[in-house]
Amino acid sequence: MEIYLKLFEVLFPVFFIIGIGYYLGKKNPKLDTTFIANFAANIGSPAMVFYAVTTTGISFNIFAEYFWYSLIAILGFAITGIIFLKFLNKDIVTELPPFILPNTGNMGLPLCLFAYGTQGLGIAATISSLVILFHFTLGVFLASKKLDFNLLFKSPPFYAIIISVLFLYYEIEVPVFLINTTMMLTYAAIFLILMSLGIALTRFKVFSFKSALISSIARVIIGPIIGFAIIKTFNLSGFAAGVLLIQCSMPSAVLTYLVGSLYSSKKVVDSIASMIVVSTVYVFYYCSNYRILCFKILLLSSILL
Repeated sequence: MEIYLKLFEVLFPVFFIIGIGYYLGKKNPKLDTTFIANFAANIGSPAMVFYAVTTTGISFNIFAEYFWYSLIAILGFAITGIIFLKFLNKDIVTELPPFILPNTGNMGLPLCLFAYGTQGLGIAATISSLVILFHFTLGVFLASKKLDFNLLFKSPPFYAIIISVLFLYYEIEVPVFLINTTMMLTYAAIFLILMSLGIALTRFKVFSFKSALISSIARVIIGPIIGFAIIKTFNLSGFAAGVLLIQCSMPSAVLTYLVGSLYSSKKVVDSIASMIVVSTVYVFYYCSNYRILCFKILLLSSILL
């Protein structure tokens, strides 16, 4: 019973806010979320990275360590995505982003925050910072099939990561006014992006359920297996291992749809939207099914002990 209560405490705030967005999206189908996307990309995400990395007690060594683990995980996701796309006879380049970029921001950060507190948020932000950076660089490269490194230098999360690393490396004490400012922006961003996820779910349609279901297997089933393999290979333990497993278990990110809609064909965008919907619904079911959750808790406990 205590386990169920803890799960309820962790999941209720996330699903409640997503529910608010879903309600607003249903009530007003023309609700414009451009502001949320711009805020999240240019202000919220950089503030979130800086606040979570510099004020949650993680060291430079931990940041660097989990940054590399994240990179290894993304490489594993990419190999898995290429295999699945080859099997489905789809465009390996433009349809790869939803396989390699999980929703570590919209869903991952709140789940890790509510599950493990501010320490968990620090590790989660380390993983999410790399994913966010890849959204606006690698994600654009793949969606447009063009390699433009200027995008890297135009990406606010890129500079947020650099500044955060400098603060960690030189052990610089963060001024209180900066902590308070980035904290407010972080929680505002978490609320808005969760709400935008709910709004987005009212607009996405599944165009090929069979294809989306097969693709979602790579994201929400093989994803955590890759995370588990990294945990076992590097002998990780504690809350940081739990955070890594959670982040690897997330569905496809909504940002892959936003980026794809700007650079890819309608057919590709429809396929990405279908994968986002199916993988997200699957994770919702995964989180609401007690038996599956208990199995995951037992699995996680075996890692942490």
